[in-house]
Amino acid sequence: MANVATQPCLSWTRGSIPISKRNKRRRLNGFTRLKVVAAAVVEATPNSSSVVSVRNGTNRVLTLPLNRADDIQAESRAMSRAIDATLYSPQLLASKYGSMPIKLVQRTFEIVSALGSFGLKLFLEQKNGTLDKNKRARAAELKCIFTQLGPTFVKLGQGLSTRPDLCPPEYLEELSELQDGLPTFPDEEAFACIERELGLSLDSIFSSITPSPMAAASLGQVYKARLKYSGKLVAVKVQRPSIEEAIGLDFYLIRGLGIFINKYVDIITTDVVALIDEFARRVFQELNYVQEGQNARRFKKLYADREDICVPDVFWDYTSAKVLTMDWVEGVKLNDQEAIEKQGLKVLDLVNTGIQCSLRQLLEYGYFHADPHPGNLLATPDGKLAFLDFGMMSETPEEARSAIIGHVVHLVNRDYEAMARDYYALDFLSPDVDVSPIVPALRNFFDDALNYTVSELNFKTLVDGLGNVLYQFPFNVPAYYALILRSLTVLEGLALYADPNFKVLAASYPYFAKRLLTDPNPYLRDALIELLFKDGKFRWSRLEDLLVQGSMDRDFTAKEALQPVLKVLLSPDGEELRTLVTKEAVRVSEALTFGTISDTYKSAPDFMRTLVFNGNANGPLMMPESEMQSMIELRDQVFRISGLLRSSNDFDPALLLPILQVLQQPEVRRLGGGVVGGITQRLAARFLQQVLRVPATASA
Repeated sequence: MANVATQPCLSWTRGSIPISKRNKRRRLNGFTRLKVVAAAVVEATPNSSSVVSVRNGTNRVLTLPLNRADDIQAESRAMSRAIDATLYSPQLLASKYGSMPIKLVQRTFEIVSALGSFGLKLFLEQKNGTLDKNKRARAAELKCIFTQLGPTFVKLGQGLSTRPDLCPPEYLEELSELQDGLPTFPDEEAFACIERELGLSLDSIFSSITPSPMAAASLGQVYKARLKYSGKLVAVKVQRPSIEEAIGLDFYLIRGLGIFINKYVDIITTDVVALIDEFARRVFQELNYVQEGQNARRFKKLYADREDICVPDVFWDYTSAKVLTMDWVEGVKLNDQEAIEKQGLKVLDLVNTGIQCSLRQLLEYGYFHADPHPGNLLATPDGKLAFLDFGMMSETPEEARSAIIGHVVHLVNRDYEAMARDYYALDFLSPDVDVSPIVPALRNFFDDALNYTVSELNFKTLVDGLGNVLYQFPFNVPAYYALILRSLTVLEGLALYADPNFKVLAASYPYFAKRLLTDPNPYLRDALIELLFKDGKFRWSRLEDLLVQGSMDRDFTAKEALQPVLKVLLSPDGEELRTLVTKEAVRVSEALTFGTISDTYKSAPDFMRTLVFNGNANGPLMMPESEMQSMIELRDQVFRISGLLRSSNDFDPALLLPILQVLQQPEVRRLGGGVVGGITQRLAARFLQQVLRVPATASA
């Protein structure tokens, strides 16, 4: 929860004053404080140091979860309280709202009157040829309309802001700024909801609670409170009254519109009904706060192992489908640069933490926070990045995680044919779609974009360009991918407040390099080989760059670097790769040998040069200077790469033992024989050339 101006807290007496009278007294006297005159009786359970029972004002005994078993029991009780939580079902919505014609007409009129004038403007501008000119103004107008129409349309607008296949870039940018600027609902209703959901009186749970919400969003509002039994500060999120009814009615109407669009609007190729159903399922899941608590627990388990990441704990005994109680996190929003700097922190450090955590979410475990707007990312006073609001989560399929990294490799290699084929693996295109028309569009955009270095390339520029391509062709962008783009774009946008030159791709590249060098996944292993070998030659500069970048990632280990390629090289299926490696080993050995001879020659006194090299003071070897320089550069590059590996803190010569263990395999013996034979032939040819003093030819 963001750090805001301190508000007065209410305390309740646990005497004979009914909650209704206390509410009346609070309304009459504003922020009148009612003193606490009694406390809960705490009783230690006999023969147990890990369980404590609390007797509250209703004489009900609560068990406090002090270990994992108790925590599981508390979570089970919370799940039982949420047993009747509503799930999204188009059939149930149809049966419920299909028989409510008056409600349908009233809400339809509200929506049509708000969106009708907007649609008419678009129609007239299209006829007048000014549609493209006014895109920005219309996008800003649509953002305001969605805010006025309430929670469902606020959520819908946020969802559309992640759909480059449905909206032009101007609309994506405006809708991404959509905030849940909605009015609060009465505090009395919120407090009554807490008591009804938890089956406890408010004063038996909290010793104090803010009289008004600290924040309000589309689905609920949040209070700051102090638990009575432990004194811990907590955030208590309470759901809006009748929100299920309002959202259900809206989605019933929106789905009907989707059916109409699928049937009659040819310009939109995406299955709109399927998108609406997927989105509605996510929103209805957000209405179940027990599910959100479970999301938070899973997120904490996966990502809070880092000392710079903070995820609040859930208090299951005070959580239900409509009430969520979690640790209060003190902090400031990540876009409040001035407040962050006043705490002695740097925005860019926090953004980098967010990027690294996001990459782990998206590409390592596949479970990620799908709504990372600034209000859900806080900078804590001790420099941690806190994640809040786990209602909307998503998952990246395992095969897509590798395909995304491979897509980056193809982008770096400018292999647009492979990039286009990646869209099959990413599930952007059905297998029957011909990708050949897409290749020129990719080439036209990325050839210009890639003239920048990785450190100069702006992620938003890439997203906008790729969005234009997606918008022009029959792509069906999966929800997870759209959310990935949004996540990284939000983080880059936050960083640009502090540093206009910040580039999220440059901050992400060490992670990609580390994954390519160390991940044994077959897809990534092939991508690494594709990156390192081209036209039968090994690209040492690419390997050096990967090692330099990968070593910047704190999880990089030299022990694991290049092990995936080594396994392929020594496998029975690695014949083609062994042939390439044999040629490269011969070339490197030659460079090491003749580079050493050249260095020795240069360090020798002049009289020794003429004496040893038969009066030739110009050089020891008969070869063009450019060829000699190329050998020396290759040798120096190999030495630098070796140094990068050996300088790693975890480098251990024992990692070479697996190589020694497989040297007896037939494939490896043939590889070694090929290398030795190639080196012998090459050196013999060079030796005869020098003895006969014959200038080197191109074929040599």
